[in-house]
Amino acid sequence: MEAMIEGCAGLDVHQETVVACILVGPLNKKPEKYIKTFNTTTKGLLELNDWLFEHQITDVEMESTGVYWKPVWNILEGHFKLTLANAKHIKNVPGRKTDVNDAEWIAKLLRCVLIEGSFVPPENIRDLRDLTRYRKNLIQDRTQERNRIHKILQDANIKLTTYITDIFGVSGRNILEAIMNGEVLDENALLTIVKGASRKKIPQILEAIHHRICPHHRLMLRHHWEHIQFLDKAIDEMEREIDHKLKPYHKEMELLTSIPGVSHDAAVLIAEMGVQMEVFQSEKHLASWAGLFPGNNESAGKRKTGKTTKGNKALKTICVKCALATQRQKNRISAHRYRIMRRQGKKKVNVATAHLILRIAYQILKTGQPYQELGYDYFTKQKKEQNEQNMIKYLSALGYQIEKK
Repeated sequence: MEAMIEGCAGLDVHQETVVACILVGPLNKKPEKYIKTFNTTTKGLLELNDWLFEHQITDVEMESTGVYWKPVWNILEGHFKLTLANAKHIKNVPGRKTDVNDAEWIAKLLRCVLIEGSFVPPENIRDLRDLTRYRKNLIQDRTQERNRIHKILQDANIKLTTYITDIFGVSGRNILEAIMNGEVLDENALLTIVKGASRKKIPQILEAIHHRICPHHRLMLRHHWEHIQFLDKAIDEMEREIDHKLKPYHKEMELLTSIPGVSHDAAVLIAEMGVQMEVFQSEKHLASWAGLFPGNNESAGKRKTGKTTKGNKALKTICVKCALATQRQKNRISAHRYRIMRRQGKKKVNVATAHLILRIAYQILKTGQPYQELGYDYFTKQKKEQNEQNMIKYLSALGYQIEKK
């Protein structure tokens, strides 16, 4: 292995300690090696920072072990060139597993530049990512609480969902609060709390809320209801904070929302992949990092399973969600969706369409140009032109002269 870096360090990170191995010296000679263990408290990490600085270290590499690498990264960021390596890519020879050997092996790989670092977005994007992921969790929690209320209503023989599609709309919430408060609901009472088109269904609603509710049902409904109200406030607060974090990326938001199916999900795209596309070698590398690229498994001339690789789950999920939003649209993306579905079926079409949307997002952010709609018949025209070129080539080979009108 040819050395490329004069002063480098490999870190084996754990919850309580981090083992550091320094390799320093001329590239044409055997490097000097120093090994030391530090605590992962702020004081210990500052000592690590000073120790690396004393030895004139320029590059530091660590493996991504859970979330334990983050405190180390936060302290060393800005002082050294940091590399976060996939633990799967830097496994040592079996039978030589110790913390010291791991740190030394990482340092050797870094000195020879044999490991490609993982993508770590800047701090403001990392903060935005925390907010968008937490918002998603809050929305999932709220959905679970709403489903529990549906279950209790069925147990109490309240068939409100039969006549009101969204019982958590204005009318549904008013009726639920009246039921939890033990109010007697008659036709006149419903006229005051039911709004909009649901007023036409008041006789059916009155029959549907004829219940067998007991104090236990009301207690459970009240707990779920208060939790939903708390989650609503938390989601609103997250939305405001996300909007505040997105202010520096107003232009990128406009570019991404121009893609069909993306809309408000542009915030999640920015949070997961950032806005600087130079960190990815190409759109294919971005798709592979997101887990939207077919796997490559071939041996002895036989191609085995080509299922998608593991990647950024949040980015993959949001791209599939955007792909589903284009099902009933008439544009280039939906045309691509229909073409893939005819050949490969419904199961693969969502991932293939998500792959296309992600590649479009990459090109848009890289060039700074908004999405250009090519039309629903884009692939039909493209195939027609290709067929014409093939026919012209074939006839020319036979000696005919072709003139285009």
